[in-house]
Amino acid sequence: MDHETLTSAEHFDALVEAFAGAPDVTTPADDPTAQRGFGASALKVRGKIFAMLVNDQLVVKLPRARVDEMVSAGNGERFDPHHDGREMKEWLVVAPGQEEDWLALAQDAMRYVASTK
Repeated sequence: MDHETLTSAEHFDALVEAFAGAPDVTTPADDPTAQRGFGASALKVRGKIFAMLVNDQLVVKLPRARVDEMVSAGNGERFDPHHDGREMKEWLVVAPGQEEDWLALAQDAMRYVASTK
């Protein structure tokens, strides 16, 4: 299927499939604690979210400097979960049209979150 014809949810489903069975990774399907709301559609490593689908947009946790670079390059924006101007400095909302980069970004996010305490 052409990337252009897939919905954000279908792109995220492909990500979930790519991470299914990975060591220490929990997908929404295998997370008994997943509930509606924040983190319901999330990929986790060792219980911590590294990628999630929010309002049909991929949100990933990356080092602050990387988020700054991507925002500066126009490849996304900082995540503001409550839409109140309090942006999360290590969370990036990936810009539309970047779907071909989702897997690489999610892999980077997983490695980053796995390396933090």
